[in-house]
Amino acid sequence: MTHGSLQRNLRILARAGALILFSALPLVAQGESDPLVKLETKDRLAVELMIDSANMIGLPSNPLRLMALQGIAKRADGRAIVAAVRKQFALLRTAREVLGPVEEQELTAGAQVLNVGAKPSQLATFRARKKGRSDLEAFVVWADFLQRTIPNEEAFTAISKLWQDGADDDTFHSLWTNVQSDISQGLNPGTALQNRIRETPGRASPNPVKPPEGAAGEPKLERI
Repeated sequence: MTHGSLQRNLRILARAGALILFSALPLVAQGESDPLVKLETKDRLAVELMIDSANMIGLPSNPLRLMALQGIAKRADGRAIVAAVRKQFALLRTAREVLGPVEEQELTAGAQVLNVGAKPSQLATFRARKKGRSDLEAFVVWADFLQRTIPNEEAFTAISKLWQDGADDDTFHSLWTNVQSDISQGLNPGTALQNRIRETPGRASPNPVKPPEGAAGEPKLERI
């Protein structure tokens, strides 16, 4: 992925509310104490235990720490912070079960898609891929569409069909830009997607893609 593509993905993720935006930043500045000490002891230990567990099973732990730091910055209740970190842990674990071994950014983006309403069975459609192909662009656009209240099945059908047809990052980004522009002008989000997908190269079929059977169950979601 080029530097320009990465920067574009980060801008999309900022709008989608995903944590990947912060994954390249240092967690604690050199010489500063760990911000987690601001939590009550029992809450800090709970968060640290989940971080350690993630490291032990090969999951990225940065998203868990960052979720806790976000809650601290918002002055959220300690119990709510622990619940949010537990939710993120469950999402990451489910995303990896569904997608298999992928890079950290892809896995975190997949977890975000689940977080905003996609089903694990839908995410499983993206498990089979050509060697070297990344799901990142597709996932961040998909997550953003769901956050813009585009119906789940419509967003999944559009993104999965384009992906299966071999759409590149520029195609996904162009679709996202055009849909966002239409929504900002007052068009219904679902209608905006339907209109734009018809003019997109390799456009999605109007018939939903049937997700594969046997995918992992959905984690229970909690919020700060």
